[in-house]
Amino acid sequence: MKWAVSVSLGSSKRDTDQVIELLGERVRIERRGVNGDVGAARALIAELDGQVDAIGLGGIDLFVQWAGARYYVREARHLARAATRTPVVCGAGLKHTLERRTVALLDPSLRWQGRRVLVTSAVDRFGMTEALAQHGADLRFGDLPFLLGLPVFLRSPRVLDAVARTIGPIVVQLPFKWIYATGSSQDKVDTSERYVHMYRWAEVIAGDWHIIRRHAPARLDGLTVLTNTTTRNDVAFLRAAGAARLVTTTPRYGGRSLATNLLEAALVAIHGDYLDAAAYERALDAMAYRPTEIALDEDA
Repeated sequence: MKWAVSVSLGSSKRDTDQVIELLGERVRIERRGVNGDVGAARALIAELDGQVDAIGLGGIDLFVQWAGARYYVREARHLARAATRTPVVCGAGLKHTLERRTVALLDPSLRWQGRRVLVTSAVDRFGMTEALAQHGADLRFGDLPFLLGLPVFLRSPRVLDAVARTIGPIVVQLPFKWIYATGSSQDKVDTSERYVHMYRWAEVIAGDWHIIRRHAPARLDGLTVLTNTTTRNDVAFLRAAGAARLVTTTPRYGGRSLATNLLEAALVAIHGDYLDAAAYERALDAMAYRPTEIALDEDA
């Protein structure tokens, strides 16, 4: 049996350990949260090196890729270098293929042309963002307010591209916790509702779940949420807040959708080495991949 472990900077409250069937293989998938402790994460990666088939980096990206340029996150590279024998992935490689496919598969039901979509962090979702733009969605980008605290929602992909190229090389050198919530900070929410106007403007909120949840107002009536890792509690929150539909880009096992880094690690574990984009596409074909949709306005 293959074994893939996600070492996450996130809260250990979201940990899981289960065996799934994937591409005809039994794979043990495990998430171990270190509650924001970077040193503990590096020590755990070193401990797992050579003992498991693949390691995922959770709660942090190894790199962000934007329009052909790749920016490596300094802190994540330091973590990944703790493993010298076991492949380490962060989900970014799979994300660029998986999320493009997700957008295309959802077009018949969501009809992206003209639909108002708030992307919480486009630089973390280049594939999704590009696909949404190609399908004609009316986009707003939350990178500046949600990541950097600057209350400006960009709407032009061209302006976003210029901003990403200008500040991207600087931002990836900063301590990751300055940009993205880790550990117990992931459980904190912004109760000021200062961005409620953007949630009310949108028909779809797309992107990282922790960013969506952190800034969500009390009511999300009628919204579709397109995201990644969600637990039963997250689904219950969305239903209570009045959201209409949850779409996760990864399959659900044991009542939760997999983190993209953990799904990528599982695929790498099965393959025995790193995969390229074409290999991910073949794997998605073999899985008969479809996004998972949950109608939240129906009885559970």
